[in-house]
Amino acid sequence: MKKINIGKKEVIHFIGIGGIGMSGLAQIMKIMGFKVQGSDLGRNKNIENCKKIGIKIFLGHKRSNISDSTIIVKSSAIKNNNPELKDARKKKLPIFERAEMLSNIVSFKKNIIVTGSHGKTTTTSLIAKILLQAKLDPTIINGGVINSIKNNAKLGRGEWSVLEADESDGSFLKLPINYSVVTNIDNEHLDFYNNFQNLKKAFIKFINKTPPIGKSIVNCDDNVLRKILTMSKTKNFLTYGFRNNSNYQITNSKYNLNSSHFDLRIKLHGSKVSTIRNIIINLIGKHNVLNAAASVAICMNLGIKINVIKQALKNFSGVQRRLTKIFIKKDIEFYDDYAHHPTEIKAVLEGLRNVYENRKIISIFQPHRYSRLKSLKNQFASCFKFSSVVLLCPIYPAGEKRDLSYNQLNFGKLISKNSKVQVIIIKNEREIEKFLKKNLINNEIVVGMGAGSISKWMRDLKDKL
Repeated sequence: MKKINIGKKEVIHFIGIGGIGMSGLAQIMKIMGFKVQGSDLGRNKNIENCKKIGIKIFLGHKRSNISDSTIIVKSSAIKNNNPELKDARKKKLPIFERAEMLSNIVSFKKNIIVTGSHGKTTTTSLIAKILLQAKLDPTIINGGVINSIKNNAKLGRGEWSVLEADESDGSFLKLPINYSVVTNIDNEHLDFYNNFQNLKKAFIKFINKTPPIGKSIVNCDDNVLRKILTMSKTKNFLTYGFRNNSNYQITNSKYNLNSSHFDLRIKLHGSKVSTIRNIIINLIGKHNVLNAAASVAICMNLGIKINVIKQALKNFSGVQRRLTKIFIKKDIEFYDDYAHHPTEIKAVLEGLRNVYENRKIISIFQPHRYSRLKSLKNQFASCFKFSSVVLLCPIYPAGEKRDLSYNQLNFGKLISKNSKVQVIIIKNEREIEKFLKKNLINNEIVVGMGAGSISKWMRDLKDKL
């Protein structure tokens, strides 16, 4: 870890401050007393949260934005031709990646690092909730807004911090670890890693970083992680999952309309087998039971009492954009979810289908990035089997150039064929409104999924339908 010496007189400029991770770090540093400012292309909730605590925000990227800056923190999404970045290099200002700065800020804390392809935001939030319930006052930096604290970041006075770690650019390897959770590994971010083998090597390195006095809590239901664990040098890990050989084995799982219930059978070397019965979380789906089991395992290793853990999980009020029920009209329920990968979409729809067996599920899907769709096209086409109808929106490019080889109609036909579901081609936000007005009758479930503008589109429907 590169040590960064920062004085309180420094002016720290965040390029891309609107990102969920960047905004969280910026807020923590502002509350710690540093002079913080930042820039981004447009407004969003993350930027509004920064402004509320006095962080100066520049809209648009211009050289003049960094005229008073002495240190630059850049998002991994910022390109080399960014005018602020180019000017910072010309001025020879110190430039740091977000993970480098974060690792220094939390280096005096005991750190719980949560990583994996899917589920890390919810798992981080659950662990944070338990630590708060136990009055440990943790520092929190998460990839989503935790409803109970109405933010994704919190500076705590306690000795622990819980951090969601981004594996997309390898930056999760820069963070100091005491305990960690690895949720799963999927075909994602291969544009950075070049191939799946390199991605797996990064996770092996991450698990091997666990110090002797800590533990890595790993999902052994995941086929890739099971193989990776055989390559771990330290063997300093414990496993969780539904499998019989898990150290923390999920049993008797049940799914209701607004909650999931399960038991956790604990099998640790040198200890008698024990069972925690009737753990309740106000989340639905098998994937969320796995997330909850990971949070229980971590917090038991910290010495938190079982009754405190159970109470915290029962009181958990969720994370924004993780199957968030945004409104109800005429018994029709509308949900918003961040799912933008086939595994996530399947998990969301399966979770809904398990509790709403006979209700019509309408999926509104906005693909995110041409490159992701191209590399996972067949997986996307097969992940809507639990849906009744799919409204397929145009791709949200997220800065990528238009790929002329992509054909929305052909992709829609592939979904229809592989998922055995009716697909409606949508050209714009207005067509979603028109379709729903014409076709909604009563008691349907409508869920919007994607990482782009779909969240705003879903919320805007409340006043339009």
